[in-house]
Amino acid sequence: MKKIRCLLVDDEPLAISLLQKHISQLDFMEVAGTCPNALKAMEFLKKTQIDLMFLDIRMPAINGIDFLRMLRDPPKVIITTAYREYALDGYDLDIVDYLLKPITFDRFFKATERYLRNSNLPISQPVQATTGPSGIYIKSAHKNIKLNPDDILYMESLKDYVKIYTTGTTITTKYKISDMEVTLADKGFLRVHRSFIVNLKHLSAFTSSDVEIGKIEIPIGESYKELVFKRLRAH
Repeated sequence: MKKIRCLLVDDEPLAISLLQKHISQLDFMEVAGTCPNALKAMEFLKKTQIDLMFLDIRMPAINGIDFLRMLRDPPKVIITTAYREYALDGYDLDIVDYLLKPITFDRFFKATERYLRNSNLPISQPVQATTGPSGIYIKSAHKNIKLNPDDILYMESLKDYVKIYTTGTTITTKYKISDMEVTLADKGFLRVHRSFIVNLKHLSAFTSSDVEIGKIEIPIGESYKELVFKRLRAH
């Protein structure tokens, strides 16, 4: 599946940064551009083809709803706003979803799934991880992704999703970290926090409060400390 090209329209730099962070965690999306207001966005759309626009409402000069009404052939739109009162106007304009700030990754991902459904594109399904003689196979949507356990640095839980950091790339997929913990139990991995699993082969240092993989510091959860230190001393 080709990447979904996104335009982010918001006059708040922090809001733009958060959306960029969320999009960076999904390998099927990319940021095609960012605009601080509707006028800039209108110029951008004249020159660049995009698939999906994340649109704020309260912006200088022209608000997002009025801007959307002005477009003859608008792209698919997900509204991003701190105000609930515009929801009806948004859905009257056939938007994909209406996200209230601050936007969590979980809610953001659900909005992208709705876009995929509306566009008849493959939707990421809960994955199943299986082990083979040459690696771990993660089934996600229409792909079977092969990972060499030695290449995995650590994993981070994002509610019902897991972000897998490897030596070459990152993969975000719908999977519970507790299930991943079971899959990797005999492969040199250690759960150090309710949100983190680390590969002991890549561990470079540890303290009383965290473990380090290269320059990355990962916290040790209070309820995990006894087991973690016991395992680290034996490692």
